Amino acid sequence: LNTMNTKASSGGEDKSSAMRTETLGESGYSGHIKRGQVILVAYLIATLDLTFLFMQMGVMPYLAKSLGLDSVGFGYLQTTFGVLQLVGGPIFGRFADQYGTRAALILSCASGSAFFLLMSVSTNVPLLFLSRLPSVFMHGLPGAQKVITDLTTSSQRADALGKLGLCFGIGIIIGSALGGVLSTKFGIFVPAYVGLVGNLINTILAMVWIPLQAKPKSDHGTSQSGGMFSIREILRLMKFPGVMEIFMVKVLAGLPIGLFLIMFSIISMDFFGLEAVESGYLMSYFGVLQMVVQGLVVGKLTNHCTERTLLQLSIFVFAGVGLGMALMKTVWHYCIIAVPLVFAFSTLGTITDSILTKAVPSSDTGTMLGICASVHPLTRTVGPTIGGVLYKQFGVSSFGYLQLIVNVGLFVYLFKSKIPLREMKGQ
Repeated sequence: LNTMNTKASSGGEDKSSAMRTETLGESGYSGHIKRGQVILVAYLIATLDLTFLFMQMGVMPYLAKSLGLDSVGFGYLQTTFGVLQLVGGPIFGRFADQYGTRAALILSCASGSAFFLLMSVSTNVPLLFLSRLPSVFMHGLPGAQKVITDLTTSSQRADALGKLGLCFGIGIIIGSALGGVLSTKFGIFVPAYVGLVGNLINTILAMVWIPLQAKPKSDHGTSQSGGMFSIREILRLMKFPGVMEIFMVKVLAGLPIGLFLIMFSIISMDFFGLEAVESGYLMSYFGVLQMVVQGLVVGKLTNHCTERTLLQLSIFVFAGVGLGMALMKTVWHYCIIAVPLVFAFSTLGTITDSILTKAVPSSDTGTMLGICASVHPLTRTVGPTIGGVLYKQFGVSSFGYLQLIVNVGLFVYLFKSKIPLREMKGQ
């Protein structure tokens, strides 16, 4: 019976996705903009959004230092950003479900404009902290994921979401380099001006290219009533079959690696002995790996393997990465480990997002994506404290052993459990 329900539900979602295409093509939205073009624009918006985000991340330590903020104060600044993103993710998702994807993307891009405007006039520490406030609604990547989720069938979704990894890789490479060049050659505030103009361009792109309603009206009617800030509505999604289990796998599997990456700036200096320029090269290497793996490899795998298989594979590889990290001694060891690390990270993120958006009604996919988007801010919020204790008390190898133990446990759990998933391959 469960299998029949799953197939019926899957078929219904594919028909619903086909209706979305018709809605997009036959509505008053000029009729000329095709579904593929809208998805390409969503990729472009995500790429620009991530580029400006990584650009400001690279510049922020130097701006904070120039304003007299010490390392402890900078930690508070980063925590503020993480908490705002953590709180804002589910709220942004609810907003997208209730008011449409275009309104949500416009909100995100407009918030980014306000963020960089305040950053460009941050001549003292209070203003710098104030500039973090708009980040509560800066969720360009979940917004792009929402567009793709609305406009793709269940069988296409993992592949389409995986290609956002290209956007992420481009954002890391260009953003990191651009922030350094602009701040060094033209001044510390110039990246903020560029980010302001770029987000205004993104706002215009969202207004012109993203349709007012990507989902058919029948999809909107299935959402239960509830305010945008309703915790009850968000918790309701966790009660759908398999949602809580997959979400916990998503959080726990990458947590030890997430703690390691939070501490990486310190580890790269103390453990690997890298200079700032060498750390920049390492980030670019990660960006290229991300582009290749998530943009090309994950998409191919979704065409040949079920999502359950890929989920188990990513957890298994993550466990191997943990063992490698526990034994690594040099930066060259880390460069080798980075290949399976990026593969596991990319596969886990893409597959869990795909599974979770299929497990809830289509009228709640925005909220689900918003909840998923809160995983990384959660790590950024608790990471500095937990990661600092692990590194100081037990050394770099502790991250690897923790990664190994957690993922071996998760692999056994997934292997023995009967979590209901839609067993689908991409087409």
